[in-house]
Amino acid sequence: MKTSLKPVKRSLRSLSVAGLSLIVMLGTSLAVSADEADAKRLLKAMSDYMAAQKALSFEYDATLEVVTKDDQKLALASSGSVILNRPDKVHAARAGGFADVEMFFDGKTLTLLGKNLNLYSQIDVPGTVDHLIDELRIKHNRPLPAADLLLSNAYDELMRDVVDVKDLGSGVIGGVECDYLAFRAGEVDWQIWIAQGDHPYPRRYVITSTFIAGGPQYTIQTRNWKTGKEVAAADFSFRNKTNASKVELENLKGTDELPDNFTIGESK
Repeated sequence: MKTSLKPVKRSLRSLSVAGLSLIVMLGTSLAVSADEADAKRLLKAMSDYMAAQKALSFEYDATLEVVTKDDQKLALASSGSVILNRPDKVHAARAGGFADVEMFFDGKTLTLLGKNLNLYSQIDVPGTVDHLIDELRIKHNRPLPAADLLLSNAYDELMRDVVDVKDLGSGVIGGVECDYLAFRAGEVDWQIWIAQGDHPYPRRYVITSTFIAGGPQYTIQTRNWKTGKEVAAADFSFRNKTNASKVELENLKGTDELPDNFTIGESK
């Protein structure tokens, strides 16, 4: 059965009744307390910290919301991990209810392995991680998890088209106290929680569509951050240990964030 839906637009790139009431009551005070300059400073510090890490790794949980043609909001959940060695090495994994995927990038070749299908595809993408992120997002519509945050110039990319900035104080994510920032840009709102202290890594990142009815969101929450020598050694070259069959990328079905029984319709 096909389900027509309208997903969150990643162009940067549920609230209860009580929650909505809280927003109405707090609206004025939030606007008054917002500090744009401080929010930009905190975001720039995170971007600089991330770019300075030659090796980093983290695990994550992600939720992609979609809105059906009947205006029902659905949430597709997945978990995974990322290991990155700058400038040109990445290993990423993502498992959800519909796919179990691994990605290998050794600076020259990108390999996508559908573990549940025992199929893989390879494309030549020589260059840096930044170049890979752009190629995946623009040419192949297969974004790397937390891609906006992994770029060496994350601040510039995140601030593109931003029209409103708020510093909303602090919050606690997974037991870690974070600076909580909110931004508005073009067709999306986005929020970020950044760990306080000497290691300002992103703990939660939420993108909300403002052009799709229902305001679906993409949320990624990170954990178990490691940098430098703490990062486990990784093999960034693909080794076909399961005798997987090679296919063209367009034939590597069942490895997207959206399952095959979902069809994309028009936004309202």
